Amino acid sequence: MIVAGSLAEWLLDTDPALRWQVERDLLGAPPAVWQATRRRVATEGFGARLLALQDPDGQWDGGAYFPGDFDFHGPEAAEGAGQPWTATTWSLNALREWGLDASALAGTAERLSTSSRWEYNQGPYWDGEVDCCINAYTLANGAWLGADVTGLAAWLEEHQLDDGGWNCEWVDGSVRSSFHSTLNTLIGLLDYERTAGASEGLRAARTAGEEYLLERRLLYRKTTGEIVAPWVPTLAYPFRWRYSALRAVDYFRAASLQDGTPPDPRVGEAVELVRSARQDGGTWIQEQRFPGRAWFEADVPPGQPSPWLTFYGTRALAWWDGAC
Repeated sequence: MIVAGSLAEWLLDTDPALRWQVERDLLGAPPAVWQATRRRVATEGFGARLLALQDPDGQWDGGAYFPGDFDFHGPEAAEGAGQPWTATTWSLNALREWGLDASALAGTAERLSTSSRWEYNQGPYWDGEVDCCINAYTLANGAWLGADVTGLAAWLEEHQLDDGGWNCEWVDGSVRSSFHSTLNTLIGLLDYERTAGASEGLRAARTAGEEYLLERRLLYRKTTGEIVAPWVPTLAYPFRWRYSALRAVDYFRAASLQDGTPPDPRVGEAVELVRSARQDGGTWIQEQRFPGRAWFEADVPPGQPSPWLTFYGTRALAWWDGAC
């Protein structure tokens, strides 16, 4: 058991989407316990609410990455307005990350093949488009729902940059990798590998992408040694597409467990950055809520102790401290 007492009670008094993960990863509950809670994601709380908002054609809010009514030239598209988080890709991301069993979305993969087209190029949904992050999300979601996304796996391997990472702005000529794009791609590749397996080439691509971040100790510019940007230490849930030290440590925890390897020492500074944000009572504070249209809020407002961030932070430190 990693947490106990009032902190454990507080974390258990949450939505099934979080509670089952607390039971499994922080409390060491028997599988029968956390699996029963996980099944409730389809019928209670956040998961059930989001499932009920699915369109008859399998999409959410009428679009692939943006809502069907999104005005690309209107106020919602203005700088600082924040992108909407209600369309199909973001809704699938949330349901997958909350642990929804794919059977609750039976037929969705087939309906999206028929009905959903990317706003960028009107291509079929499971073929992806030109954005590395979007294609990584689609790779993970497709593997989860049983769609054929082998083409996307090959696309991500082919579009890895020479420095080992990825950048969604490659299409505009960028040849340097991005922290955001690289982490999103790595998460998608790891989820795909856990679900569908991976070729030697795809696993090598993941290893090279990890090395890109490890060379920078998850935090710093390789050229100057300065912290890459103010958003690195920022704590916010949902994570959306943003890079953060916590989200990066969480990824390397998952990769370490998948590969059966010990933590890389170069993750250590990011771990200590996460540790430094822990409050006296063992919680982490929500620092930001990303702007943009959302179906509903799945976590507390800024300034309050966040159950989600506390779960991720506690789990990350337990992994690191338990292995070092």
